[in-house]
Amino acid sequence: MDGEDVRAPRAQVGSSPQHLLATVLGEYLDSADADLPSAAVIAILREFGVSESSARAALSRLVKRGLLATRAGRRPPVYHLTSGAIARHRARMRQFLTFGTHPKPWTGDWVLATFSIPNSGQASRHAVRRALGALRFAGLYDSAWIRPGSDTATANGVLGELLRHVEGARWSVMHVRFDEESGPHGPAAAYDLTALASAYSTFIQRYAPLRVAVRGNEVDPTQALVARTSAMDSWRRFADIDPDLPDHLLPTPWPRQEARDTFLEIHRALGALAQERLVEVATPHWPDAAAWITHFEAADDVPAAGSPGGRHPRH
Repeated sequence: MDGEDVRAPRAQVGSSPQHLLATVLGEYLDSADADLPSAAVIAILREFGVSESSARAALSRLVKRGLLATRAGRRPPVYHLTSGAIARHRARMRQFLTFGTHPKPWTGDWVLATFSIPNSGQASRHAVRRALGALRFAGLYDSAWIRPGSDTATANGVLGELLRHVEGARWSVMHVRFDEESGPHGPAAAYDLTALASAYSTFIQRYAPLRVAVRGNEVDPTQALVARTSAMDSWRRFADIDPDLPDHLLPTPWPRQEARDTFLEIHRALGALAQERLVEVATPHWPDAAAWITHFEAADDVPAAGSPGGRHPRH
C-alpha cells in the first residue's frame, strides 16, 4: 500500500477522536515497526478528554481507512502504522511545516474548469463541485471553476471520471490568463479572502497567550502535549483551505505570516516537552514507548525541498 491508498479522516470543525489520533500519530510516530498496544492509545487519547469507548472507535476507523493495521494473533490488540500511513504522514507534515514559507513564483497562469450538465444530473453536479473543491478550485461562476497554476491533467481526470457516463454532460479544462486579475470580475472574486483573513487573525489571538507562556518557560509537559497538538490541528487546516494566491491579489495587511510565526514558535518550543509527556503516558502500557516516540520539528531556517526539518532524535 502506498500513500495514495490511505484515506485520511475528513477535517472538520473541532477534532473528532479519529482526527485527533491521526494528528498525534503523524506528529510522534515514524515507523511501521512500532507495536502500539490499544491500551497505550486509550491512555494517550485520555489526555485529550477522549473516553475509552471513543478511543476504541477511533482505532477501528483508522484501521478501516488504512492508516493502522493490527498485528495478527495478538490479544489484546496491537496496532502498527501502515507503510502508506508513514508515507502520507511525512508528506503532510512537510506540507504543514513549509506552508507559507515563500511566495510561489507567479506566472499569471490559471487553470479553468468548465462543465455543462443536464438538469437531470443534479447529483453529478454536486459531485463535480465537491471534487473540484477538494482540488482547491474555487467557483468563479456557477459552472466555471479556477485555481492558480498550470496543471490541467488532474482536473481533466476527475471530470472525465465523474461525467463520462452522464448523458449530455460536457466539460473543458484549459489554461487561461486574466486581463485584469485584481479587478472586481477577476479571479480574486472567487475567493472569500475576508473570511480567510479573519480565520488567521482568530488563530493569532487564540494562541497569543500560549506564545507568551512558551517564551516564559511556563508550559509543563502535560500542557505541552495538548497545546502543541491543538496548535498543529488548527494550523494544518490553513494548508488545505488557503489558495496561496500571489501577493498582488491579497488584501493588506495579510495576517498569514504572523499566524505562521505564532504556530512555528509554539511547535518548535513544545516538541521535546510533548514527547516527554507522551512517553510518560504510554510507557505503563507500552514498555518500548521511549524507543519509538519522537516528534517532527521544523528547521530553524527555510527547509530544503523534500525536507520538512526532520524528526527529533529518539531517546
